[in-house]
Amino acid sequence: MNNNDIFKKLRVALMLRDDQIVEILELVDFRMSKGEIGNLFRNEDHANFMECGDQVLRNFLNGLVIHLRGTKEAPKIPTEVLAKHRAEIPPRTEKFPKDIGTKGGATGTPKPTFKKKPASNPKSREKKPAPKVQVVEKVKYNNGKNKKS
Repeated sequence: MNNNDIFKKLRVALMLRDDQIVEILELVDFRMSKGEIGNLFRNEDHANFMECGDQVLRNFLNGLVIHLRGTKEAPKIPTEVLAKHRAEIPPRTEKFPKDIGTKGGATGTPKPTFKKKPASNPKSREKKPAPKVQVVEKVKYNNGKNKKS
């Protein structure tokens, strides 16, 4: 696991955006642009991928301590800071809004109508046992012994 992986996992776990990471780095007087931070989170095979050095990760961790705990003069409670981050995240919207395809919706086309199928009989859905097919005829084995009866 390299520094990029650690940085990615911290970003996801703490729900941080790139602009918040820039602010955290500025707490320890370390300047990085949002573009440079975006390059740290790219795939290794991407042309703009940038290796996260020890200095970047060290400064981020030091800034994160100040961001979450505060300073001696102005201490903070870390759980409140994290709750504030959660509150800033907009709620997820549906992938397909309900008003698409309805009258007066985004497309302006009327909503298609579908006929309901009648309820089927639940007994007809039960699986019927398949009839047994005898592949080999019954053979009596006597283990190589000739028995005379």
